[in-house]
Amino acid sequence: MSISTADATLLRHTDPDRARPLPDAIGRARADLPAIAADIVAMPEAAVERAWAWIGGGEADVRNGIYRLHEILERAEIDATRLLRARVPDRGLAADLIAPAGAVRWDLHGLLAPLSEAEIDADPGGGEWTIRQTLGHIVSGQRAYGWATAWWQEQGFALDDPGLPATLPDGFWANLPDEHGGEIEGSLDDMRARFEAVLDLSAERLAGIPDERLGFGTRWQGFAVPISFRLGRWSSHIREHTIQVEKTLATLGRVPTEPERLVRLTLAAYGRAEAVVLGQPEADDAADIVHAAATEARAVIADARRAAEA
Repeated sequence: MSISTADATLLRHTDPDRARPLPDAIGRARADLPAIAADIVAMPEAAVERAWAWIGGGEADVRNGIYRLHEILERAEIDATRLLRARVPDRGLAADLIAPAGAVRWDLHGLLAPLSEAEIDADPGGGEWTIRQTLGHIVSGQRAYGWATAWWQEQGFALDDPGLPATLPDGFWANLPDEHGGEIEGSLDDMRARFEAVLDLSAERLAGIPDERLGFGTRWQGFAVPISFRLGRWSSHIREHTIQVEKTLATLGRVPTEPERLVRLTLAAYGRAEAVVLGQPEADDAADIVHAAATEARAVIADARRAAEA
């Protein structure tokens, strides 16, 4: 995971001794995903009904080959969860609140996977954002959530403290990259990678916040709320703008094919498995389960694609 100068604020206001980096096996699992997505998206819609030989010589169709990926990844989620529950019954509330954001980002990735550079820059009209602009906002919003949460949890204000500041300190946001400037630079893959890095680092530095700090006071849109509310907002913000991307695609007349719908379901299933280890201490062997599932899924879909192209 890359760390940029824009991450300095998050790092400055969090304790490195509480950091919970993602296990290396998750990076290896993610390396299988582009090939999995590419194999699904490459299939013509009619090809999903072609015969696909399965275990024991039985035959199904290519569509079932794709659904087999979901079964593999969902089993990994179950097995990783059971393993960790037996060893670490309570990983802390902060990690549990962050985990859904780690899952829903892969639903967004699945929605984006079939899109071209031209499509993310197409103007939907009516003053609405392009998909690129929406992605810039998602990245910037996640970065801002990390920065602000880090600062507030460090201050230790009681939720009912009459001295709870109305805003963050002057100049706090001075170095935040422009959501429609630096955050939207590069290709779609560049922006997706930027989003992953920002969310991964936010989780790494904040998933270990002790439970007693989660009741500290903060502000969200002017309201006094606990730190725990801020962490729970991460997933809502991603979902909100995933729907915005869907609406933009509808405005552009972009209707997903069945394989494109299936790639989204596949990456969402992967995301739920990965979320099991996000922010989790001592999770290397659970991450190995997720990695093994991604490797198996890659082999299955490569075989299904060959059947689709036969």
